[in-house]
Amino acid sequence: MRVLVAMSGGVDSSVAAAVLAEAGHDVVGATLKLWGGASDSGCCSVADVDDARRVAEQLGLDHHVFNFTDAFEDSVVAPYVADHAAGRTPNPCIECNRTIKFGLLLDRAARLGFDALATGHHARLVHIDGAVSLRRGTDPKKDQSYVLSMLNASELAKVVLPVGELTKAAVRARARAIGLRTADKPDSQDVCFIHSARGRRGFLAERMALHGAELVDASSGDVVGTVPAGELVTVGQRRGLGVAVDGHRRYALTVDVRARRITVGTSADAVGGRVVVDRTSWVGPALEPGDRAFAQTSAHGSAAACTWQGDAVVFDEPQPLVAPGQTVALYDAADADAVVGAAVATASEVPIASEGPPEDPSATV
Repeated sequence: MRVLVAMSGGVDSSVAAAVLAEAGHDVVGATLKLWGGASDSGCCSVADVDDARRVAEQLGLDHHVFNFTDAFEDSVVAPYVADHAAGRTPNPCIECNRTIKFGLLLDRAARLGFDALATGHHARLVHIDGAVSLRRGTDPKKDQSYVLSMLNASELAKVVLPVGELTKAAVRARARAIGLRTADKPDSQDVCFIHSARGRRGFLAERMALHGAELVDASSGDVVGTVPAGELVTVGQRRGLGVAVDGHRRYALTVDVRARRITVGTSADAVGGRVVVDRTSWVGPALEPGDRAFAQTSAHGSAAACTWQGDAVVFDEPQPLVAPGQTVALYDAADADAVVGAAVATASEVPIASEGPPEDPSATV
């Protein structure tokens, strides 16, 4: 099989390339140039590109750099800025996966005659009777099925995930065994186009106006504080608000950037029972309204039992509020490792369904 491997310069994609080459596949490495500005994190720095190139050289693989900076600006960076301006909390890494890595790069791999695109994501693909299933990675602490949940079956059919069956420790051990320079390289944690020296605020301030906002207590309606940039506040946030009422810290419940108003409440207020969603996509057959599922609302969160309503998920038990703009990954009610689809949150609503959960589901996974 002829495979194009997306090599970010990290240990996971390095080992993915090594595993495929050792298995006898015709492997070529590709690193994406996505961000033209300053970067010291993520997978866009000069050092990361150099690491990917040198690993490919060590493995005896051809290596290419594809310049997708214009598409990255249009499809990832510009929407990131627009979402903040509208009071939403975007997930740029998921948008990069959706539009760039498993969009443009997958298309280029096909046009160049490759049979598949491989990445170093910690998730598994299971093929049964011609159908593909996306499942959680073997290592629960490193599982990345959440950030791939928006992919459909036709895209997944052209993808290979060589390290999904390995724990992170096993990946690093394999890298050390063959002497890869990335064996002990730390994992990337930050948004690649945000330089640590200026942070998110500095980046956004160069591209949009930031406005102060009042913090209004949900119970009393009183103004209890202010923040210098309402566009930077996330629903559910506590840190950085700097406000407490009656000795209790307050959480952001709603963000209204037009009114320059952020409603805050107690920890008991900062939970919801229903998340309204749009931009729904499915790995296989779509859920029908009333179907049971598990929903995960952050990359490192737990999945909670819920009911699919067609335009929303209703949780069995109260869950932390989900910020508009965040992905809601949906997992099979009968097999909580299997992704069935994904959607994007537009609002969290507080009421819990009065009739309660049907048929004794477990609360979390």
